[in-house]
Amino acid sequence: DKVDNVKISKEDDNLGIIDNNIEEGFKDNKTTNIALFGLDQGEDGTTSRSDSIMIASVDKKHKKIKLTSIMRDTYVEIEDQGMDKIGHAYAFGGPELAMKTINQNFNMNIRDFVSIDFAGFQKIIDAIGGVEIDVKPNEVSHVKIDGSGLQTLNGEQALAYSRIRKTGNGDYERTERQRVVMEEMLNKAMSLNVTKYPGLLNETLPYVDTSLSKMEILTLGTNVVTSNIRDIEQYRIPVDEHVEHQMINGIFYMIPRDVDDNIALLKKFIYEDVKDQRVTNYD
Repeated sequence: DKVDNVKISKEDDNLGIIDNNIEEGFKDNKTTNIALFGLDQGEDGTTSRSDSIMIASVDKKHKKIKLTSIMRDTYVEIEDQGMDKIGHAYAFGGPELAMKTINQNFNMNIRDFVSIDFAGFQKIIDAIGGVEIDVKPNEVSHVKIDGSGLQTLNGEQALAYSRIRKTGNGDYERTERQRVVMEEMLNKAMSLNVTKYPGLLNETLPYVDTSLSKMEILTLGTNVVTSNIRDIEQYRIPVDEHVEHQMINGIFYMIPRDVDDNIALLKKFIYEDVKDQRVTNYD
């Protein structure tokens, strides 16, 4: 009852889901795709851009959770707004337009979302007792910890780690850090004794906005537990070697070089049992 439920249209047209989205793997009803948005919400409560965008895929067939980052600077068509960064869609039209933008540009079938602002993100990390992260020497000063190597980060430190962009290879490594933190959060939560779940949910759900109903949340959580899903894999789009970096009117964009290739690789990752999908090539 504490979760903030947001009503989203059920109509395919309003969500940008087209007929051929049910082909080439989308007939697999054992995979549930949910959009995840991390919001840098202003103090005035206005709708913000999505600083972090992921697709979380619960793959019951292969017993995996798959996390795909979408680079926020990706240059896409946003309905009624023209070409712009995909991270701006949430500010233009909230979660419904953000999901529609993902579906239209990457041939997806996403119907539900979960969003959280940075204050809530910190509280969730603290509620699970922090996350263990292997911090690199060049990241230490940004996280404000004493040393590098495997460290248990609290909520504030984990947020700072997730938002690092001035060291390493910019947003490429930044999105990987976000996926690493998400993976550690999931691993930590799934390792808890089931008796701890009510207290954890009681403390964390007030910071979450979602289109999922209470019953859908319970069903999805039960499916993960009963299916013994433990493996977590990561991916990112646009995919290396299928993206160009361009300055347009003085603004940096990431332009998918071949959208169809990006779509095909995304579908393969989500619906097939593909090994070695952790993204580590920043060239």
